[in-house]
Amino acid sequence: MASEYQSSNASDPYKHINVTLNPDGTLTRHISFPSSPAEPQLTTDSQLTLSKDIPLNPTTATFLRLYRPVSPPTQKLPIIIYFHPGGFVVVSATAGPMHLICSEISAQTPALVINVEYRLGPEHRLPAAYDDGVDTIRWVRDQALGTGLDGPEEWLTEFADFSRVYLMGSSAGGNLIYNAGLRVLDLDLDPVTIVGLIIDQAFFGGIERTEAELRLVNDHILPLTASDLLWSLALPLGADRDHEYCNPLADRHVKIGRLPNSLIRVNGEDPMADRQKAFANMLESHGVHVTRKFYDEGNHCVEMFDPKKAQIFYNDVKNFVCAQLT
Repeated sequence: MASEYQSSNASDPYKHINVTLNPDGTLTRHISFPSSPAEPQLTTDSQLTLSKDIPLNPTTATFLRLYRPVSPPTQKLPIIIYFHPGGFVVVSATAGPMHLICSEISAQTPALVINVEYRLGPEHRLPAAYDDGVDTIRWVRDQALGTGLDGPEEWLTEFADFSRVYLMGSSAGGNLIYNAGLRVLDLDLDPVTIVGLIIDQAFFGGIERTEAELRLVNDHILPLTASDLLWSLALPLGADRDHEYCNPLADRHVKIGRLPNSLIRVNGEDPMADRQKAFANMLESHGVHVTRKFYDEGNHCVEMFDPKKAQIFYNDVKNFVCAQLT
């Protein structure tokens, strides 16, 4: 998030994440990433996908951006539900890097990608974002059953394989899909099957500092002052960083072992790398099949501004999705 988190203002976490706290407790978010419009029609020869915006929940003003390859294959496509980074406080599904990532993954995998505009803190503190994740999964189930309130979505009807649904998230989105994934384990999702979690550089924390956090305390992408501020704006009022939403190792759910196969991606220069690796070990200790993609190099969310690292990310996603077919 190099342009969303301002490296020259790391000593002031509000400036670093590019927000102003208002007297009423809300935030003014100074947009660093220009918004990209949906592209429902083919307008250029270089266009990778078609995309459209779809309302999710009018009450919460959430929506989805759905992507499909320009020339989809004849076989049905898996569905990847994507949740963006931003510490549960900043960034939008329509931001340029998010739009590009979803478009590339849709085209390269290939897959139908659903990019979710979920609620942010402090206006909507956790678990609001988790609830929006569950809403999205229920929306996909209703589409599979043909019972959606707004009728069937034609791209899903024509191209979707509802037996191959993946939850994918980067940073806060990785945290979100773990928590939403736990919440839907006891729901009747038939005929939808969630076959995998793609957890990319998950945003986790805790009161006791890790070695990586101390070593990278002044990280230019996500220094500890900014990370701590994000958690203070996202967690329920009165909660500390050992709350289960922040520190999954502090409160281990008995349902963890029922989660599907999980891809865990970690970059070595991410202050949260130690927590992400411990999280992978925790999943595996509960019987979850874990595919590890741990890299020595790379900052937090590096794929948003480094095309070579982004392509590694796209390849990891494609390989994980394709491996579930064997």
